Amino acid sequence: MKYNIFSYLIGEGFRNVFKNKKSTAASLMIMCATMIIFGIFFIIGENINYFVAEIESAQGIQVYINNDATDEEIKEIGERIRSLNGVNTVDFVSKEAALNQMKEKFKEKEYLLEGYEENNIFPASYVVTLTDLTLSSQVQSEISQIDNIKKITSRDETVSTLIDLANGVKIVTGVILALLIIISIFIIANTIKLTVHARRKEISIMKYVGATNGFIRWPFVVEGIFIGILAGILSLGLVGGVYSIIAERMVNTEFMQVIGMSLVSFSDMFSLIVIVYLILGIGIGVLGSMISMRKYLKV
Repeated sequence: MKYNIFSYLIGEGFRNVFKNKKSTAASLMIMCATMIIFGIFFIIGENINYFVAEIESAQGIQVYINNDATDEEIKEIGERIRSLNGVNTVDFVSKEAALNQMKEKFKEKEYLLEGYEENNIFPASYVVTLTDLTLSSQVQSEISQIDNIKKITSRDETVSTLIDLANGVKIVTGVILALLIIISIFIIANTIKLTVHARRKEISIMKYVGATNGFIRWPFVVEGIFIGILAGILSLGLVGGVYSIIAERMVNTEFMQVIGMSLVSFSDMFSLIVIVYLILGIGIGVLGSMISMRKYLKV
């Protein structure tokens, strides 16, 4: 008996979808637009977060040490830096290694550095990476208080810009998504309301003969869920296909090769986007259906 009721409710929901093809198509288009726009901002946000994480793992604060510091003092400086909150790794660069790095940068003009092996003017240093780029200023301030520190260099401006950009994209994505969800719920509610209005007499009769609100409501909820899931599948295919083509072309550009960065592959984001789209599709569909039914269940 329960199985028959369940089959009836699901079947009625699917029949409602195909009975009202124009209204279903309108709802589907709005839902797809919502999910595609959200997908675009979601992918942009994921890539910015990826860039920040990549820079975070490679970003180094270069801590230069006074040339007259002893080996014991240099070792102590490294230990004190490692003990600071927010420090991830601390790598020592000796005076000889610093000279070799400079020779690599000079390339064909390496001869300009001849003679510096005996009188090496390049200071030893520590390259410090952080667990959180927002702690960069705090860590630098604490390092500057350690004795025998000559100079500290970093790219705070670049890092701050990236963090601000990532936060800005998240805020914009959230605002746009909220507006689109409200619009989608309104349109789906009105679309399903047309179906409900056409069957208002039937619903009234069902109420009078003892049908529960849940029994009457479920076919329309199924209709909303079906539209939401279908919109999610279509949007996922479109966004995924277009992004994969763009990402493949961008990776091969000179700019991306120069900065040594790549884009997040769609397969890495696939599971998360599927979950988000399912929640969006089902949630908007259910809310739209519930809102459209309230008036007609009050008999």
